[in-house]
Amino acid sequence: MIKAVSAVTIAAFVAAAMAILPSFAPPVEASVPQALAKADRLPIRTVSVPCAAQHWPTMDASCLHRSNWKTGVQAVRLVTTDRK
Repeated sequence: MIKAVSAVTIAAFVAAAMAILPSFAPPVEASVPQALAKADRLPIRTVSVPCAAQHWPTMDASCLHRSNWKTGVQAVRLVTTDRK
């Protein structure tokens, strides 16, 4: 009987605390959310490192040209998984 009375008393204190404590919270006002900056664009980077340090696909276009070639554009090696 004492356990039941103590359980009811504890439950009453918890219920009273849940009813009283929200009155101490600061008031909340509804507002329109602020628009954020667009984040769907990649940053534009200038490439200033030597061509040997660059990796595909972010190579600078000037690294694809060689001054000692007649055509000026480097040939790219194509690697495939086809074995015929």
